[in-house]
Amino acid sequence: MKHILITGAGSYIGTSFEAYIKETCKDCYTVDTVDMIDGAWRTKDFSGYDSVFHVAGIAHQKETKENAHLYYEINRDLAIETAKKAKADGAKQFIFLSSMSVYGCDEGIITKDTEPRPVSNYGISKLEAEKAIGALADQSFKVCTVRPPMVYGNGCKGNFNTVLKLVRKLPFFPRIQNRRSMIYIDNLSSFIKLVIDRQAEGLFLPQNREYTQTSHMAKVIALALEKRIFISRLLGLGVILLKPFAKIAKKAFGSLIYQDTEDFDFSYCVVDNDESYKLSVSKKGA
Repeated sequence: MKHILITGAGSYIGTSFEAYIKETCKDCYTVDTVDMIDGAWRTKDFSGYDSVFHVAGIAHQKETKENAHLYYEINRDLAIETAKKAKADGAKQFIFLSSMSVYGCDEGIITKDTEPRPVSNYGISKLEAEKAIGALADQSFKVCTVRPPMVYGNGCKGNFNTVLKLVRKLPFFPRIQNRRSMIYIDNLSSFIKLVIDRQAEGLFLPQNREYTQTSHMAKVIALALEKRIFISRLLGLGVILLKPFAKIAKKAFGSLIYQDTEDFDFSYCVVDNDESYKLSVSKKGA
């Protein structure tokens, strides 16, 4: 029996992981969750847990000068304090949920040798937390850093919802031949389970087995919504011309991939791309 503690109540990834475990292997794992907001977590005993999965953080908010401090207080300082407590209490493994954002890229190819160069407060705070938490690792305290690309699934936030809303509203969608690394929420949950099973340590860059092509994804979403949509080459040309001037166009239609990063040979990918797009769509609303 594996005992897992999720630090960060109410997060999309944390609640999805807990649901995945309960659905697939509830007799082999216990999963507890602790809220990090009011400080009461500091009195909880972390001993007895095989793995602490830290998902608490601030994301999917427009960065401003006024909220910049929150990224460092929550994504960095809180994460470091949690890892130190986990080690002091005797937890065996600490899994830190970081992000592809630490690379600071909107387009390009990323490998394990790519040097992180974050440009946002979100990315900088995540990378600074990674470094401090990684320094805590020793033979009795394993640290695992996970930098997923865009995570999506039913009820998610972020760029997947942007594409979903466009498909709902428009009869046309740009045809662009791009490639993007993404990961479906159940594939990420399966990956985290594998990391726990193996008590793995180090840096990991999980992703779906296949890269996403945004126009194809939109077409599959439209089919799931039972909606007719025309994939337009002319609109695609417009997007290509717009990309250098509009960050949102570059994020949605640029090519940004992880390459040569696999440690587990995609054994954690339990859902293929097309099926994952369908499962991520709710016909009742965006």
